[in-house]
Amino acid sequence: MRALLTTFSWQELRHHPWRNAAAVIAVMLGVALAFSVQLINASALDEFSSAVRSVNGQPDLELRAAQGRFDEAVFAQVARQPQVTLASPVLEVQSVALIGERRVPVRVVGVDALVLSSIAPALMPQPATGGARFDVFAPDTVFLNAAARSALGDAATRMQLRVDTQWHTLRVAGQVGAGGAALAVMDIGAAQDLFRQGGQLTRIDLRLAPGTDRAAFVRSLKALPGWPPGIEVAEPGDAAQRVSNLSRAYRVNLTVLALVALFTGAFLVFSVLALSVAKRAQQFALLGVLGLTPRERLQLVLAESLVLGIIGSAAGIALGAALAEFALQVLGGDLGGGYFEGVAPTLRWSSGAALLYGGLGVLAALVGGWWPARAAQALPEAQTLKGLGAAPAQGGAHQLALLLMAAGAALATAPAVFGIPIAAYLSVGFLLVGGIAALPWLIALFYDRLAPRLAHRLLPLLAIERARRMRGTAAVAVSGVVASLSLAVALTVMVASFRDSVTRWLDVVLPADLYVRSATASSAGGTGGSSGDRAAFTPAFVQALAHVPGVARTGTLRTRALLLDPSRPAVTLISRSLDEDAARSLPLVGAAVPVPAGRIGIYVSEAMVELYGAKPGSDFVPLSKAFAGGATAPVFFVAGVWRDYVRQFGAITMNAHDFERLTGDRSVSDIALWLAPGTPEGPVQQAVRALAVDEPIEIASVGQIRATSLRVFDRSFAVTYWLQAVAIAIGLFGIAASFSAQVLARRKEFGLLAHLGFTRAQVLAVVAGEGAAWTAIGAIAGLALGLAVSVVLVHVVNPQSFHWTMDLLVPWWRLAALCAAVVAAGTATAWLAGRAAAGSDAVLAVKEDW
Repeated sequence: MRALLTTFSWQELRHHPWRNAAAVIAVMLGVALAFSVQLINASALDEFSSAVRSVNGQPDLELRAAQGRFDEAVFAQVARQPQVTLASPVLEVQSVALIGERRVPVRVVGVDALVLSSIAPALMPQPATGGARFDVFAPDTVFLNAAARSALGDAATRMQLRVDTQWHTLRVAGQVGAGGAALAVMDIGAAQDLFRQGGQLTRIDLRLAPGTDRAAFVRSLKALPGWPPGIEVAEPGDAAQRVSNLSRAYRVNLTVLALVALFTGAFLVFSVLALSVAKRAQQFALLGVLGLTPRERLQLVLAESLVLGIIGSAAGIALGAALAEFALQVLGGDLGGGYFEGVAPTLRWSSGAALLYGGLGVLAALVGGWWPARAAQALPEAQTLKGLGAAPAQGGAHQLALLLMAAGAALATAPAVFGIPIAAYLSVGFLLVGGIAALPWLIALFYDRLAPRLAHRLLPLLAIERARRMRGTAAVAVSGVVASLSLAVALTVMVASFRDSVTRWLDVVLPADLYVRSATASSAGGTGGSSGDRAAFTPAFVQALAHVPGVARTGTLRTRALLLDPSRPAVTLISRSLDEDAARSLPLVGAAVPVPAGRIGIYVSEAMVELYGAKPGSDFVPLSKAFAGGATAPVFFVAGVWRDYVRQFGAITMNAHDFERLTGDRSVSDIALWLAPGTPEGPVQQAVRALAVDEPIEIASVGQIRATSLRVFDRSFAVTYWLQAVAIAIGLFGIAASFSAQVLARRKEFGLLAHLGFTRAQVLAVVAGEGAAWTAIGAIAGLALGLAVSVVLVHVVNPQSFHWTMDLLVPWWRLAALCAAVVAAGTATAWLAGRAAAGSDAVLAVKEDW
C-alpha cells in the first residue's frame, strides 16, 4: 500500500509540472530573497564589527564627549583612579588624502603607543623594513592600514593630507593591522599639533582592575570635583551595536518584503493542492474503499506539499546565496541603505540561516497544503465514487474572516517591540488571511445580485452561475491572485505616498536657488563623529558670497554630532537662520508652540519625539546637559516638531544666533544662495568657484538636488518594484495553472454544451467569462485588502520602523491599471486554457457516461 501511495503522489506531481511549478517557484523566490538579505546584512555587519573591534580595541569602558571633543585634563583625573589599571587617550580626526586628482576620505587616529598594545593591538604601528624604531613618536609620520595602502599605493612613502584649508605632506613609515576603511595612525601629540587640537581628546579607553563594579565606578567618576558635564561612558561594543540598531529596521523591512513571495507561495500551494484534491476525489475515494484511512489520505496530500516545499526551499537557498554574492560585489553590502560605508564584505555562509529560511519555505508549503489535506481526509467514499458527494462544507467561514480582520485591526494599534513593528506585520497577515477567507461571501454578495440582471443573456449567465454555485472553488482559484495583488497594491500606495511626501518635503527644505558645500566634507560625510565637528566655511567667505553679483541673499547651515545616549547613534544638531514663522523654514508637523521667556526654542524631528520623548511644549533636558559647560546650563524648549527624511535617529534645529552665543562657533557647513530675479546660474557659479580658491567646493542647483534625491529614492525602492512584479507574476501563474486544470477536467461539460448546440466560440466565450468573473472578484478583493494593508504600512509600520510619518496618497489610475491588467490576464488565460478542452475530444468525452 505504501508503494502504491508513493506512486500515486509521484504520478500526480510528474504529470502536472506546470501547475506545480507555480507553487515551487513562489516558495523558491521567497526563500531566496529572504536568505540573500540575511546573508548580505550579516556579512556586512560582521565585517563592520570586526573593523570597529580592531580600531577601538577591547577596553572595559570608553569615555566620549556628548559633542565635539573634551579637554585632556580629564585623562589625568581618570588615570589616577585606583580602579583604572590602564588609560589610553585617543584623538580621531576625519580628513582627506590627495591621491593624484582624487580625494580619498581617511580617518586619522592619534594614539599613545606606550599603552596601545594592551588595549588595541591592531592599531599598534609596525615600522617598515629598515625603519627607525622611534618613528612611532615622530611628527608628520603616519602608519597606514591595508585599505589606505591600497588607495595610496603599497610602495608610496609620502601622502598628502588635508588640514583645514591646506595640504600637508606626511611620511609613511609603516603599517597597522586594523581593518575597515582607510585609516592612518600617528602619535597623539603629533596629531594634536598637526590638526591644531592641542589639549583635546576624542575618547579615553579604560582597562579596569579585576572585580571592579562598572556602575559604581561610573557614578564615582561623575562625582569627582570639577568633572566636566557632557562626558558619556559607553561599553566597548556600543559602536557596532549602534550601527546594528541603526540598520535593524531596514534589514527587517527588506526581509519582510522578501517574504511576500513566500506568503504568496503558501496560497499557491493551497490553490494547487486544493484543485488537485478536487480533481482526484474519486481516486481518493477508491483508495479509501481499498483500505486507505482518512488519516493516511491527509498524510498523502501533506507529503505532496512537503515535496513542493523541499524542492522550492533547496532551490531558494542556492539562488539566495548566488544573489547575496552578486549583491555584495555590486552594492557593497548596504542594499542602498548606506549603513556600512567604507566596508567591502565578503560572503559569509551561515548554515543556521540556511536551515531557518529553508525551514520557513517548507513550513509555508505545509501550511498551504493543510486545508486541502483536511478536505481529502473528509471525503465520503461511497458518495464520491457515485459522483454524488463531496467533502462537507465548512460553516461559519464568514465569521472566521470577520474575526481575523478584527484581530488584524486590533494588532495595528499595538506598539513596536524593540523598535520592530512585529504586531503591525502580524496585522497585515491577519488582514490578508481574513480577507481571503471572506472570498466565498464576497462572491455571493456580488453575483447573487448580478445573476437576476443576466437572466435573459445566456452566455454571461452561465459564466456567473459557475462562480455562484462553486464559490468555494472560485475562492481557491483566485486566492493566490488576491494575496499577490493586495500586497502589490499596498506597496504601490506606500511607495507613492512616501515619494509624494519626500517631494513636498524637498520643496520646504530647499527654498534657495543654489547650494554650496565643501567637496572634502561631502567626501568624508556619513562617517559621523568627528567629521562634523569642523565646518569648512568662515563668516568672511559667507559675507564675500553675499556680494557676488546676482546673489540676492544668503543662508547658512551648521551641523554638529551630539551623543545624547551612548547606546544610540548620535543625533544631528542643526544651526540655521530661522524666520519668525518657523513653518516657512521647516516642514512642521502641527503648529509651533510659543517659546517662554528665558528659554531657547528648538525644533526637533519626529524621531526625537519617539526616541527621546522631546514633546512640543516641554523642556528638553538631555540637550541642556550637553551644553552644561558654563556657569548656568541653558534651558531648551521644544517649540515644534518637523519632518526629516534624512536622519533616521533624530535631528535638532536651533536658531544660528543661539548656537553662536552658546558655542562661539561661527563656522558654516552649507550655504544657500537666493538669486535675483532673472539672474542665470552659470555666472554665479563661476564667481563662487573663483572665491573658493583654497577650498574645493560643490555647487548644485535646487533642481539638481531634487532630481538626485528622487533618483536615489527610486533606486532604493527598486527592489520593492521588482518584488511587486514577482508577486503579481506568481499570482497570475497560479491562476493560469488553476484554470488549465479545471478546464481540462470539464471536457464532459463542454461536450454536453456542444451536443446542446453551443458553438466552439460560444463555449470559449463562457470560459473566458468565467475567468473574467473570477479574476474580477479577485481584483476587487485584492484592491480592498491592499488599501487596508497600505494604511497599516503608511501609518504604523513606517513610523515604528523609521520614526517619521508621511501622508497617504492613493494613485487611483495606477491601481486601476493594475487591477485591469490582472482581470485581462485572467480572462486571456481562461480563454487559452479553454481552447485545449473545447475541441472534438470534448464531444467524444460525453460517451464515457453512456
